[in-house]
Amino acid sequence: MKEPKEQTKPMKSAEEMSALTDAVAAATWPQTRTVLRVIFIVLAVAAGLWVLYELESIILLVVLSIFFAYLIAPLVELVRHPFKLAGRERTMPRALAIAIVYAMIFGSLAIAIYLLLPRIGNQMTEFAQQAPTYLMTARGRAQKLNEFYRRYQLPPAAREAVNNAVTQAIERTGEYVREAFLTMFGWLTYLPWLILIPILAFFLLKDADSFRRSALQMIPQGRLRWRGDEFFQDVNRTLAAYIRAQLIACLLIGTICSVGFALIGVPYALTLGIIAGALEFIPLVGPFMVAIIVAIITSFVSTGQVITALIFLAVLRIIHDYITYPRLIRHGIHLHPVAVILAVLAGHELAGVAGIFLAIPVVAVFTVAYRHWNEYRGSAGLVADLLKPTEGAVSTTHAPPVYRASNEPQPSPSPSTR
Repeated sequence: MKEPKEQTKPMKSAEEMSALTDAVAAATWPQTRTVLRVIFIVLAVAAGLWVLYELESIILLVVLSIFFAYLIAPLVELVRHPFKLAGRERTMPRALAIAIVYAMIFGSLAIAIYLLLPRIGNQMTEFAQQAPTYLMTARGRAQKLNEFYRRYQLPPAAREAVNNAVTQAIERTGEYVREAFLTMFGWLTYLPWLILIPILAFFLLKDADSFRRSALQMIPQGRLRWRGDEFFQDVNRTLAAYIRAQLIACLLIGTICSVGFALIGVPYALTLGIIAGALEFIPLVGPFMVAIIVAIITSFVSTGQVITALIFLAVLRIIHDYITYPRLIRHGIHLHPVAVILAVLAGHELAGVAGIFLAIPVVAVFTVAYRHWNEYRGSAGLVADLLKPTEGAVSTTHAPPVYRASNEPQPSPSPSTR
């Protein structure tokens, strides 16, 4: 009678080992699935970054085309404003409206180039002729610096530190100027590509609605598609407000600086005004660079000229930053100054001069995407809570539990419960 009892013990232990193995496998599979999911996401992001790096020129061309489309979209809508003809309300075809806007823009640019290019050429020629004089002035100031050392008998260590700092500043300034000129001449090689910008922008404006519908159709129906539609609209509003505000600010600052520099006697006023307008597109960093360039140019004239020019720029910045620009941007991008500086530096490292101009819009798109992702996750949890059956409810008819969505109107309380 004892042998059967002894034979059942190994059978129980084998069953326990099998159950334990199944439990361990069931417990480790979610962890393995999470690890595999993370690895897949990392590989997908790495592959996407590699593709973006390889297609950098094409992506830059598309982004510039999108910016140009955002710029002229209000003009296209203005031209397409309904009008009455023969007692009937009519609307101009979108393609014809875009063609009219193109004719207006490129005609104005041709007139501006015809009027301003000779003066800019004369100022550049004058600067090239005055360059030796500027170098002699810089050497004379270096000699005065040595006399300052002898007069106050500065320690050798301090003298060497100041000399090294001045030398490095001059070398870096020369490198930046050289890089800027090389970049400007390098852009000429991309002139055939730049011609494609208005062509791509034409189709983006003409078929904008169909592009948007196609993008939404790739998103599953329901709340996710609604969220995608809201995301596209938010990105559209943000980029449109930012790009238009920046370009209007560039035109405004360039005009005011050209006139102001001419009135206070700054050399090369028109050229410096155009540079100020172009650098205005870069937040924080651009105006700072303009102040440095103007201070260097006016320092060869007199100290009073430097002070006058810097005061003019400071007053202009206060009026523009606190009065003019907030009315231009309206619903725009509100980033911390540290985030702006880091974005500009990162853009310069990744894509050079083009990255500097595109850094803030790219950060804005990521900011909008992150905000919508958080709202989507929060709304998902909220909807899940709202769709739970009401606990503690007593049903006398054995009806199924009632589920209420967040957008469903709630019944008003009865007079007895008020």
